[in-house]
Amino acid sequence: MRSTFMGLETARRGMFTQQSALNTTGHNIANANTPGYTRQRVNFEQTEPYPAASMNRPQIPGQVGTGVQAGSIGRVREDFLDVQYRNENNKLGYWESRAEAYQKLEEVMNEPSDSGLAETMNQFWQSLQDLAVNPQNAGARSVVRQRGVAVAETFNYLHSSLTSIQTDLKNEISVTEKEINSIAYQISEINKQIGGIEPHGYLPNDLYDERDRLIDQLSTLANIKVEYTPSGGNASKMAQGQAVIKLAGGSDATLVNGGSYNEMKINFDGSDGSVRTTTVGGKSFDFASANGKLKALIDSFGYDTADGVKGVYPDMLAKLDDLAFTFAKEFNKVHQEGMSPNEIASGTNASNPFFEEGADRKGFAGQIKLAQNIENSLDNIATANAANPTLGDASNVLKLANIINEAYDYSGNNEKASFRNFYEGVIGGMAVSSQEAERLSLNSSSLKEAVETRRQSVSAVSLDEEMSNMIQFQHAYNASARMITLVDELLDKVINGMGTGGR
Repeated sequence: MRSTFMGLETARRGMFTQQSALNTTGHNIANANTPGYTRQRVNFEQTEPYPAASMNRPQIPGQVGTGVQAGSIGRVREDFLDVQYRNENNKLGYWESRAEAYQKLEEVMNEPSDSGLAETMNQFWQSLQDLAVNPQNAGARSVVRQRGVAVAETFNYLHSSLTSIQTDLKNEISVTEKEINSIAYQISEINKQIGGIEPHGYLPNDLYDERDRLIDQLSTLANIKVEYTPSGGNASKMAQGQAVIKLAGGSDATLVNGGSYNEMKINFDGSDGSVRTTTVGGKSFDFASANGKLKALIDSFGYDTADGVKGVYPDMLAKLDDLAFTFAKEFNKVHQEGMSPNEIASGTNASNPFFEEGADRKGFAGQIKLAQNIENSLDNIATANAANPTLGDASNVLKLANIINEAYDYSGNNEKASFRNFYEGVIGGMAVSSQEAERLSLNSSSLKEAVETRRQSVSAVSLDEEMSNMIQFQHAYNASARMITLVDELLDKVINGMGTGGR
């Protein structure tokens, strides 16, 4: 026969279990605004019924329940949504950083505007046309010289500004590298703590939350794959284990492996200080498949390839160099064919250049300036035809002014265009790429927010729901307490009331 006191034990178990549920509800409410927190719940389990199957008690018609117990306290979380969120977060990190790089580029180029390179060159061509009307006018010559100075200084300004932003990008790459290594270290330390708790059968839910928060943060910076290895011991079936984080790509590089991590290193060992190699734990890793913010920064700053340095800013600097070099070369060629008033006076064509020419095309946009002889004297501007030079002859100025309409090959690929068309193509290409980055950034942001909304609907704390649970658990607790009171009255009757009849 079962014990008379069995009802007390059943009620006691109910009180303790409901109390655990109330404590968990209070923990959820307290962390309703904690970043990365996942709501928790007590998993109720029926205790072993009486009698056990091995006991032969034919006089009992069936097994009788013995109450409830808190089997475990688990997180309410869906792994599939985590994977989705991190994929979208990775894309957003890439396109946001790329869009920001293009935004800075557009601010420097400042086209179309009244102060950009296109307008400055237009004013220079206009000054040449004004000089052709009266080639002996000293004021018109002065304007030509000043407009030439403005063109050179605009090239210099664009080159120095882009180079300065490129330096900032390099610093940001280094900061991102340190951030990745810092997060990897923190995750490895949390893995150690988890590895010390799980073998005892406990679920370190708060450590899981902090680790997931760091993994989410890491997914913005690089494309990662997350796997888990068991901690061993007497771990619960619900235990996640220790995280193994790899950088996804052609050859996966392990960033975190349980309680240890491998340091990432970005090497600026390419041409002109560009990025050529990336290592993880001393082993080479292909950063091209890294994606995320890091990949966007490298794409903007510049990376070394077999065909030279590629990237958003190196490409723009190279095109500016091509434009400045070809412009100075072709303008000087026509200028040297004519004769200036000083040359007419001396009777000798000195072939003076208008701009100082550099031997190297690379970096020429940052070096272009007026030739010293033009700086020294306005009468060194070649306006006349060398075949029959006179002071009033403006035929060479007309040739100089007509250069804007001529087509030239800027990079040696036999694709010819006028200066205006070439520059318009450069700016147009930049605008299209910028719009693409902005559009994909907005798309990625929308997708990330949609996944985050679904994830929050599953894992976030709802105060209304927790209040409902609190009332439910409170009533169950009170009912169990009332059950103890009832059993106590029954026992009192048995102990103090039985056997006293007839007295």
